Amino acid sequence: MASKPSIPKGTRDFSPAEVAKRNYIISVMRHHFEKFGYQPIETPSFENSDTLMGKYGEEGDRLIFKILNSGDYLDKVSAEELQSLDSKKLTSKISEKALRYDLTVPFARYVVQHQSEIEFPFKRYQIQPVWRADRPQKGRFREFYQCDADVVGSKSLWQEVELVQLYDSVFADLGLNGVTIKINNRKILSGIAEVIGASDKLIDFTVALDKLDKVGEEGVKNEMLEKGISEAALVKVQPLFSFTGTIQEKLEKLTQLLSASEEGKKGVEELRFICDNVAKLGLQKAILDLDVTLARGLNYYTGAIFEVAAPKEVAMGSIGGGGRYDDLTGIFGLKDMSGVGISFGLDRIYLVLEELNLFPETVTTATKVLFLNFGESQTFEAMKAVTALRNHNIKAEMYPDAAKIDKQFKHAERRGIPFVVKEIVGSNFTLKDIQTGEQLQVNLENLVKKLG
Repeated sequence: MASKPSIPKGTRDFSPAEVAKRNYIISVMRHHFEKFGYQPIETPSFENSDTLMGKYGEEGDRLIFKILNSGDYLDKVSAEELQSLDSKKLTSKISEKALRYDLTVPFARYVVQHQSEIEFPFKRYQIQPVWRADRPQKGRFREFYQCDADVVGSKSLWQEVELVQLYDSVFADLGLNGVTIKINNRKILSGIAEVIGASDKLIDFTVALDKLDKVGEEGVKNEMLEKGISEAALVKVQPLFSFTGTIQEKLEKLTQLLSASEEGKKGVEELRFICDNVAKLGLQKAILDLDVTLARGLNYYTGAIFEVAAPKEVAMGSIGGGGRYDDLTGIFGLKDMSGVGISFGLDRIYLVLEELNLFPETVTTATKVLFLNFGESQTFEAMKAVTALRNHNIKAEMYPDAAKIDKQFKHAERRGIPFVVKEIVGSNFTLKDIQTGEQLQVNLENLVKKLG
C-alpha cells in the first residue's frame, strides 16, 4: 500500500478560500505601493551563491537553502576533501546556486546589473516567495512571501517618512488598529557600542540585542558575555532595557547618553527628523514608537531601522520590517548608492487578520449563482444565460451533471454560492436565495440586475 504523500515541514498547501484571502492582502498592498509611486519588478527564485552568501551575517548564511549542482554534484570533489568533512569547502564545490533568502539583496544585484536602464531615484516593489532553512513555528515558515518596497538613489530622510506613511496606509486599509511601527537607527547602536567600549563587538552586540523579545534581558546579557562583551559594558548598557517615555523624552535621553559619540548624535538627529515630520503629517491608524533595543540583525543596515508589531491582542512576532542601507549595492561594485526599504510579512499579516476576523465576507465569495442541471432539455438555455451573465462580469456556472437536485443544492451550499437558478421556463428563471429561501421569477435582464 502506497504511503500517504506529505509536504516538507515549514511549507503549506493553500485552499481556494486561503488563496482568495492572500490575494486580497496582496491587492491592498499593490494598490498602495503604486499609489506611492513604486514600480513592480521580479527576480529569479534562485541566485548564484556568491550573490547571497556573506550578505546576511553568519546566522543568515546558515539559513540559506543551497541547491546541489546538476548531474554528478560530487564530480569536482576529491576523495581527500570528501573525507575531511569540511562542510564549508564541500558546499562551494557541490553547490553554486541558492534559493533567495530575502528580496533586498537580489534587488541590489538587479540595480547594479540594470543600472544603465534605471531612472534614479528608483522606487520598486516586489511580491515574491523567499526561503529560509529556519526552525518552523507559529508564524515562521521555511517558504513564505515577502512584499517589499524600496527606493534607491536618494539619501533624503523624507523617504523614511514616506515609508512610515506607506505602512500606515496599508494597515489602515486592512482594518488593522493598534499596529506599532518601531523605529531605531543603527548609528545610535554604533554610538552605544562606542560609549560602552564595545565598538569592536558591534555585530555581536546588535545580533544579541535583536533577540530581546525572544530570549529576554538575561538571555541577551548572557549572549553578550559569551561573545566577549565585558561586565562593565553591560552595566553601562543597562538603561536600554528600561528606556521609557514619549519619543521626544527618549530622544533627549539618547542625546545625553551619546554626547561623546559623533556617530550616535547623528543617528539621534536623523530619528528626530523622521519622528517630528511623521507627527506633523499624522498617521491614520498606526502608532510610531522609538525602540532603542531594536537592532534587526542584518549587517547591511546603516541608518533608520523599522519593525512592525501586530496589535497587542494577537500573540505574533513582527509583521514587517526594514531600514536604510547606505551602500548595499557596493557589494556588487556600485558605490555610493543609498537606499531604504520596508517589507510586509504576508503570512503573518494573514494570521493576524484571520485571528481578529478582519477579512471582508466578500473576499471568499467566488461563484455568485449556480444553474442547476435538469438534463439535456434545459442545459443549452442554462449555458446561454451563464454566458450572458459572465459577459456582465457576474461569476456564474452550471452544475455539469444531471445529478439529484438535493446533491446539487448541497454542492452550492458547501461552496458558499449564494444563489441558484432552479428552473427555466421559456425566457423566465426561478432564482432562489439559499440563505433566505426567497424565490423570484425573473427574465434575463432582471436576473443581470439582481446579481450584478
